[in-house]
Amino acid sequence: MIAHSNPTALITGASRGLGLALARALSERGWALILDARGHEALEAARTSFVPQAPVYTLAGDVTDPEHREALATIAHRAGGLDALINNASALGPSPMPALLDFPLAALETVFRTNVVAPLALIQTLREDLKPGARIINITSDAGVEAYEGWGGYGSSKAALEHVSAILAAELPSYRVYWVDPGDMRTQMHQDAFPGEDISDRPLPEVSVPGFLTLLTGDLPSGRYKAQAIPAQDHALSGQR
Repeated sequence: MIAHSNPTALITGASRGLGLALARALSERGWALILDARGHEALEAARTSFVPQAPVYTLAGDVTDPEHREALATIAHRAGGLDALINNASALGPSPMPALLDFPLAALETVFRTNVVAPLALIQTLREDLKPGARIINITSDAGVEAYEGWGGYGSSKAALEHVSAILAAELPSYRVYWVDPGDMRTQMHQDAFPGEDISDRPLPEVSVPGFLTLLTGDLPSGRYKAQAIPAQDHALSGQR
């Protein structure tokens, strides 16, 4: 593993859903990738589902594990640093989702460790390997700003992530910090949120990808965005400038 000239992104939760869709899109545009997910087999299946145009490194593990985060940082350093970090890995909590008064507190702690603490911890771990002007994208949700019955655990964790992201944007003016609502998508997590229901009317994650590409290659300022509302641009091979 050696440093290279391609822009490089680290994507957590990259074995399926939005993370995999972003990995495919960036690879097609010549980005080098560092992909993380909890399951080794699922991550390897994801990696072999597209033909990379630049190096792709994979590492299975849990982003709540400090040793796993350090291992990701080692790969990022050997790859020459990061142009983008996409904190996509998330935990929904129990399914069906209970009301807050019935939410198991141990499960709530896991949701917050995964959705709030781990993204911040990974940013802290990678601070020396983020290139000037790097993009930090934290995946949030409309449940982080709207009070939906039954979404208290997940929603409150995303609300916390939103505020963490806003503070990071204020404290790190040399980077672009984005907290992004990808919108409704047909993903396993969305299915878990509505067990037994037909979610085939939701769009595939690919519909949200153009907005993320604009954030990664354009000049939009730090802030909160809805991916599906961001105007599409010409997303040729581009790192941070």
